[in-house]
Amino acid sequence: MRPIHVVGGGLAGCEAAWQIARAGVPVVLHEMRPERATEAHRTSRLAELVCSNSFRSDDAETNAVGVIHREMRALASLIIASADSHQVPAGGALAVDRDGFSAAVEAAIASEPLIRVERREIAGLPPADWDSVIVATGPLTSPALAQSIRALTGEDALAFFDAIAPIVHRDSIDMEIVWAQSRYDKAGPGGTGADYLNCPMSREQYEAFLDALLAAEKTEFREFEGTPYFDGCLPIEVMAERGRETLRHGPMKPVGLTNAHAPTVKPHAVVQLRQDNALGTLFNMVGFQTKLKYGEQARVLRLIPGLEGAEFARLGGLHRNTFLNSPRLLDERLRLKAEPRLRFAGQITGCEGYVESAAIGLIAGRFAAAERLERALAPPPPTSAIGALLNHITGGHVEAIDAGPRSFQPMNVNFGLFPPMEAPRVDEAGKRLSGPERGNARKRALSARARTDLASWIAASG
Repeated sequence: MRPIHVVGGGLAGCEAAWQIARAGVPVVLHEMRPERATEAHRTSRLAELVCSNSFRSDDAETNAVGVIHREMRALASLIIASADSHQVPAGGALAVDRDGFSAAVEAAIASEPLIRVERREIAGLPPADWDSVIVATGPLTSPALAQSIRALTGEDALAFFDAIAPIVHRDSIDMEIVWAQSRYDKAGPGGTGADYLNCPMSREQYEAFLDALLAAEKTEFREFEGTPYFDGCLPIEVMAERGRETLRHGPMKPVGLTNAHAPTVKPHAVVQLRQDNALGTLFNMVGFQTKLKYGEQARVLRLIPGLEGAEFARLGGLHRNTFLNSPRLLDERLRLKAEPRLRFAGQITGCEGYVESAAIGLIAGRFAAAERLERALAPPPPTSAIGALLNHITGGHVEAIDAGPRSFQPMNVNFGLFPPMEAPRVDEAGKRLSGPERGNARKRALSARARTDLASWIAASG
């Protein structure tokens, strides 16, 4: 049987290769590192986590990200299985030891006899005799391949900046100022309800930090000037420029937290840090993506109470992400309309986030394997999380077709992508629901429908 080729050894590519092999089809996984490095990767490992170590909420009842976790587990996802095996405490989130996670994925790929890994760059379009290819090169697609895709499609690829949050050594944090607590004391998978480190700020400290942040030197864009940001991953200095209260209503919001060192004093703002490795020696700064110059980062971040002596395992950074105008270019099975032997998966399709990228890799791999085996495989129902995300990418974003390519932007999975349902008006006890209670009831109903409909799709598709 002729192999399917997967280009890119990130989360989407590894997941696609795994799904193809598990269907009994041989696959060649191409990864250009270490032959060619990228602007953001530090190692040559498969499935390296470049930004955060969090796979976000694992709540499958009221959070769409938790729903997609549940669906990927039901579909035997390698990425979620590896994350589950290497989780670290993170409140209600699924966060992982990044090194253990990528090592586990790489070991699984290496031990699968139907997968062959080739370490070389695909500099341009894949050879014509590769009759089935999944391009999962992510936001850091090599320039030669990106240019070939643009030439083939006649569309300019869209780009946005994605910023990386700093990581701090745990033993350099002043625990006489900082305290451990999850927001609202919520204990997530493997957590205790005290999974984040919290740095409190008074009004004066917050204003001084804001002034320093706004005045600090930033990385210049040069040839990338004018590239839009993705709103889900804004650098903190960009958020600060939008108003002096923006950070207090974003990554520095003080709600749901009580300072263990001063319980009666309400912090004006709080900076949270989340465990980044299994040993608990590294913590990343939640929501603190930044494009400040390195020297400026250390100076400004050490103004945060408890981080005055912080030592950084990694400072923040900036790289450009590239993605397709997928509603115009891809069909419902992720094939390029201009050349159907090519499928696309992961962030290059315009989904955003680790989980979303891996989920699209999963379904791309299943589509490709079914096609090779001459079996019919319908797309998952749009009422499921994976189906809703796929629908957004391949045609649900109708405005992109009518209003031009720049109206299509990367999207995290969320309940807004699901076909709507009427929110229940009363609970099981007959109590009238309103406000947040009714909203959560609607989310639970969407989640329950997703579970049922995906199970039916799995049964029908074998």
